[in-house]
Amino acid sequence: MSLSAAISNSLSGLTATARGTEIVSTNVSNKSVAGYARRELDLSSRLYSGNGGGVQIDGVRRTVNAGLLADSRIAQASTSRSTTVANFHAAMETSFGTANDNSSLVSFVTAFEAAIVSASARPDSDVRLQEVLDSATGLTEKITGIAKSISDARSSADRSIAKDVDQLNTALERVAALNRQITTLSSQGQDTSSLVDARQTTLDSISSIVPIVEVARENGRIAIFTKGGGTLLDGTSPARLEFTPAGQITPEMNVEHGSLGTITINGRPLSKNEMGILAGGSMAANFELRDTLAPAYQQKIDAFAREVYERFSDPALDPSLAAGEHGLFSDAQAGLTVELGLANRLAVADTYDPDKGGDLWRIRTGRNATGPGEVGDSTLLLAMTKAQSENRNPASPALTSSPASMLGLASELASQASSFRIRTEAAQVQDLTHSESLKTALLSEGVDTDTEMQALLTLERAYAANAKVLQTASDMLAEILRLT
Repeated sequence: MSLSAAISNSLSGLTATARGTEIVSTNVSNKSVAGYARRELDLSSRLYSGNGGGVQIDGVRRTVNAGLLADSRIAQASTSRSTTVANFHAAMETSFGTANDNSSLVSFVTAFEAAIVSASARPDSDVRLQEVLDSATGLTEKITGIAKSISDARSSADRSIAKDVDQLNTALERVAALNRQITTLSSQGQDTSSLVDARQTTLDSISSIVPIVEVARENGRIAIFTKGGGTLLDGTSPARLEFTPAGQITPEMNVEHGSLGTITINGRPLSKNEMGILAGGSMAANFELRDTLAPAYQQKIDAFAREVYERFSDPALDPSLAAGEHGLFSDAQAGLTVELGLANRLAVADTYDPDKGGDLWRIRTGRNATGPGEVGDSTLLLAMTKAQSENRNPASPALTSSPASMLGLASELASQASSFRIRTEAAQVQDLTHSESLKTALLSEGVDTDTEMQALLTLERAYAANAKVLQTASDMLAEILRLT
């Protein structure tokens, strides 16, 4: 081998070791950066020619397990969905309250029953009649409070959908822009690893909103589809999603009547069946919460409100009432109109409240009584006690079909909320565990400091060997020049 060939070989080796050292340094410094994939230097032998052989740098390769990454994104979407649903059921459990909670629905029903029993023992006592009024007011406020929390949850879900749509559109535009940059640099033979890292991070942010599938295209470009088969990006321009939030949602609002919006893709609204292409992430969970889960709770609390209303608006209980008139509890100070939304409108009738021009003695004598009557007469109060504690078939089919008391119905609603919370939290833990295990597996295949240090030692030895060859060639040239 000639001196020029030896020098050429050693220079190619020095260049490769310098580039390898740079890659090791980049790996170590970015090991904790989200979306960063470990780099490896691709080398090959240079064909021997008049200038010698040596080593050739073919490029820089990102090492990432594509299958594991895809599974991790799907798991992330599932975790996002189950977390959204579990948080909602936990909020509902808090709103209904648990058995040991003094602010629970069961506690307010119990307090109301105790106040009536106490007043029936001393029907002449205005203090005890006031306690009945206060406990009845507290019960209606608890029911309307639960109904408000349901409406607020629906409104919050509606706003979250709009936020998810904005984030998704922004992320898709960024992926499309990165696709164009990667294609350009790839055609020029330049390293696109940093751009691919940025694209991966963007895709990870999308996967919590909707589960996605990444499909490779030519020149480093990718297409994005939802797990359900929807196309988000396949070409130069991404799909454009649109959604109009409804603002504050009331119980009567729903998709069927057009008062609540759905997703529009490229100007075309998705039907109820087509919404399945977006299933699996936080967006679908918020639609489920807004349109299915929360309305189911609304139906239950409306049915309970009707039960409260009906039990105390019966002419058999209060003979002063005409058929269809309300009693102690009213539908916004009127007779019952429709069950839907009754929990939001339920209120104690003003005719019983002295602060609103009513009379306390009507609790003892009846809503339409012409006078205070006999102060020691507890007939109506005893009938109220029976009406509350009696096991009877609920007036609304939304509640249990078995006979139950008001307290039993309240306990059942609270129990159902707790059961839903426990079940959905178990699903959340399972999804979270699966997602975390996949993330751990991805990290284990990422940058390992020990491995990088071993690679650095190898590069150091290679650098020393090439430098030794170059130094020897230099010494030989110097000796030749001295002899001549």
